[in-house]
Amino acid sequence: MRVPAFSALLTDAGREVLAGVDPEAAARDPLTAASRLRQDPKVAALAPDLPVSELVNAVMTQVGLRARGRAKFGENAGRMFFTPNGLEQSTRRTVAEYRAERTARSLPASVEGGAASGDLCCGIGADLLALAGRGVPVEGVDADPLTVAVARANVEALGLAGHARVREGDVNGVAPGDYPLLFCDPARRGGRGRVFDPAAYSPPWDVATRLAEGAEAACLKAAPGIPHEVLPEAASAEWISVDGELKETALWFGALARGSGRRATVLHERSGLLARGGSVAHLDADPDLGPAPVAAARRYLYDPDPAVVRSHLVAEAAARVDGALLDERIAYFTSDRAEPSPLWRLLEVVEFAPFSLKRLRSSVRAHRAGTVTIKKRGSAVDTEKLRRDLRASGPESVTVVLTRIGERPFYLLCREVTETSGS
Repeated sequence: MRVPAFSALLTDAGREVLAGVDPEAAARDPLTAASRLRQDPKVAALAPDLPVSELVNAVMTQVGLRARGRAKFGENAGRMFFTPNGLEQSTRRTVAEYRAERTARSLPASVEGGAASGDLCCGIGADLLALAGRGVPVEGVDADPLTVAVARANVEALGLAGHARVREGDVNGVAPGDYPLLFCDPARRGGRGRVFDPAAYSPPWDVATRLAEGAEAACLKAAPGIPHEVLPEAASAEWISVDGELKETALWFGALARGSGRRATVLHERSGLLARGGSVAHLDADPDLGPAPVAAARRYLYDPDPAVVRSHLVAEAAARVDGALLDERIAYFTSDRAEPSPLWRLLEVVEFAPFSLKRLRSSVRAHRAGTVTIKKRGSAVDTEKLRRDLRASGPESVTVVLTRIGERPFYLLCREVTETSGS
């Protein structure tokens, strides 16, 4: 999709054509939907100097991306515009709004006075829109002309032109201190797919961190698996998950930093509450806390959220419930206390024993379990094969946790603990 074809969709006639396409019908039969558009004289009239096929492609692309975009942007997706890479790489609305709220609480005085903050590598504008939605004046910068056009269209579509603008530019031309408040999401995808080495980000990690350290306040977005050893000492690091799926690492600098510690943040969408509604849980590093104790399985097993694991805060999580690790190298901990929390999954231990397929199958049958959820850490067992071998049948549900203690494999047969049953 080129800029001229995309621009044609932003006219009143273009928006009318987009609104006239049934996204469900287009998804079921894209060939028929595209054929109808090619025969529609209103499509050709959008841009007489462009091939109809290019205009049809632009319409079909937006229809499909808007449908996919609902998973990230909710109802706003129906008014927004996307590129395929822009949608894939964009920040989820829940995360962007959470981060924008944290930013809005600690703005530098110059930004509160009206100076524009900078969103470098702004993409289609997910974070730009969230910041502007919180009243933060922000300028988005991106090097790709189509991406810039899409981000501008999203600013207009959501009525945020009073707080946000977008320009085409090379981030390498931005100097430290150009923006008092800076947000940067370096590109982590190259011609061959995802880039995992921070030095290969665009801009490179050292450039991005230098810009962040030169601002009064800043946030860098990084991949959730970024190595701890490359994290700048000046930043506080926050690992963020949504509904149990680890999404990103946010590095906070200057006025936005909270010391130099680590934080795990768990957001929940399934409850129907966005971050602003309070469905957020945090766990912070405790520099005075030593290693977690190790003990045999107690009444309850805790399976910490991926944000807790990746931020290396399992010991802090265990300390909240007077818990102990099953093995010092495995991120399961156990306690005689039941404390449900978004920070972990809580299970009641029914049976704990060295792994034996025969014994485990017998236990599953004895508990009349037909639905078996299998979780594992530190286990080499093929979970799909195990599921078949268990031949479970019955009305009940159980969870089987596979792990190891030392070099020996163990299993824990468990029941889920709900908020009510754990109180």
